[in-house]
Amino acid sequence: MSATTKQRVQKKKDVKTGKLTAQDNRGEDAHLESPWTPKGYTAFKILLSARLCAAVWNIVGDCDETYNYWEPMHYLMFGKGFQTWEYSPTYAIRSYAYLWIHALPISLYKILFSTNKIMLFYILRCVLAFACALCEIYFYKGVCKQFGANTGRITLAVLLLSAGMFISSTAYLPSSFCMYMTLLSMGAWFLGHLQVAILSTAASAILGWPFAGIIGVPIAIDLLLRRRHYGFFIKWCMVALVLFLVPSMQVDFHYYGKLVIAPLNIVLYNVFTEHGPDLYGVEPFSFYFLNGFLNFNVMFILALLSLPLVYLVKFLLKLEDRDKPTWLLMLPMYLWMLIFFTRPHKEERFLFPIYPLLALFGAVSIDYLQKLCCLLMPGQRGQHYTTNTNWIPVCLCVLFSALSFSRIIALYQGYHAPLDIYVELNRISSDPKVHTLPPDKSVNVCVGKEWYRFPSNFFLPGNNWNLQFLQSEFRGQLPKPYSSGEDATKIIPTDMNDLNREEMSRYVNISRCHYLIDLDTQTDTKYEPNYSANSEEWTVLHSVPFLEASRSHRLLRAFYIPFISSRYCTYVNYNLLKTKRTKKNSAHRNV
Repeated sequence: MSATTKQRVQKKKDVKTGKLTAQDNRGEDAHLESPWTPKGYTAFKILLSARLCAAVWNIVGDCDETYNYWEPMHYLMFGKGFQTWEYSPTYAIRSYAYLWIHALPISLYKILFSTNKIMLFYILRCVLAFACALCEIYFYKGVCKQFGANTGRITLAVLLLSAGMFISSTAYLPSSFCMYMTLLSMGAWFLGHLQVAILSTAASAILGWPFAGIIGVPIAIDLLLRRRHYGFFIKWCMVALVLFLVPSMQVDFHYYGKLVIAPLNIVLYNVFTEHGPDLYGVEPFSFYFLNGFLNFNVMFILALLSLPLVYLVKFLLKLEDRDKPTWLLMLPMYLWMLIFFTRPHKEERFLFPIYPLLALFGAVSIDYLQKLCCLLMPGQRGQHYTTNTNWIPVCLCVLFSALSFSRIIALYQGYHAPLDIYVELNRISSDPKVHTLPPDKSVNVCVGKEWYRFPSNFFLPGNNWNLQFLQSEFRGQLPKPYSSGEDATKIIPTDMNDLNREEMSRYVNISRCHYLIDLDTQTDTKYEPNYSANSEEWTVLHSVPFLEASRSHRLLRAFYIPFISSRYCTYVNYNLLKTKRTKKNSAHRNV
């Protein structure tokens, strides 16, 4: 009797006893119809629609996104932008190659079509949305092959509906780029496209963030220790170095004027300096657990419990691993958590690379709960294990989607005001009744405590409009404008340090401000006066409600509940102000 015939006979015996077989790790008997799953093109259209919504409605939630990526890219395209210490040739821990990956599509659009800079901002977000959706479809196909159709469709639903994917999918951050590469590398690993798995992991570490290489460790274990493909692994690693590292070094040599290996510099700074990254952003151990629940709610809990749950069900049902050990498939997520959860410096974006894995292993947990439920339910003989257990993923996904949409709405309502205000600034710049300065005059838009919510120079009306900093209670280092000239990126800027030490040269006198953007918290301090209340010197041109977290209910500010959140959350005005100072008064103050 052939092996194939033996398997068929064994499956028939198992059907008679109503048991799930060890031969099929996914719990899907070959003679039974597999659960319905959306076709690739259909799934892509659905995902793309969700990602385009994120491109339009997502906030800029991280000042690092503005000053380390949008701003230097604005400099590359328009010759003007802010420079952080990371781009100083002294430290050179950021790569201009990463910037050009994103700058190329919108630079081409800028050449072909006449458009304003805000449009370029949103076009890039749409490009990121398209790229993310493509990577998600590849991952989805890999999940269906490795874990089965049921896990695949649940994973697709989690990716589509999660607040975490909404936030990360169109963020201009290396951690989002690494998330795209996680989708590709894991999808390729599941599909058996091992070359793509190696190249995606290498691109993630070299072009994005070197620490993202951690996610590729299980792939290396699979290739080197299980399959013993030493030559294959070395060959494609060398190909990756030629494809990604060599060109990025050439780009950085052009901009820094010296040999730079940016990924190595990042590792050296974060691991081998006395202070490392812990100068700011130090959070308690609970930070990522809270953040994970906010962005993935019940799926985050299920993902955390996936390893013990899966092995418990495997033990009860006597299931065996298929072609890859379950622990090895789950290792990327748990390894990432082990390393990053225990570091003092924590930021929300550091979880982005494993967001697809949270979706996957949350779905895996649901799939195994269905298998366990099938075992406990009578009368399941001859039926697929999902036939009478689909209520489990449906109920969990309904709860998950409700919490996810609640989180997305809460973020938009609470924190979208800065983008709205800067869009309004563009509108009034072309209104001669409001903006009365000559078209070629330099215009200063000032920010104090709101410096970190500036969405980038893409939101200023023109190159003669300048963002200026007023001194506030913040005592860290602010960025400074790039020097002028072709070789500005090669010049070592003055008054910069890698210790987050305040540099007083960043601030201007308030008398130089034509416009001011400020959050009206209705409080006064020495360096953060209530500008909005000073009606003698400022006129409020436009206001947008902004959530004041300190005076709002913790749960109801995190999740929007109709008719209830508004009663327990406090909103204040995010204001666009115009100076009332005359030229004479300004001159007097400067003296």
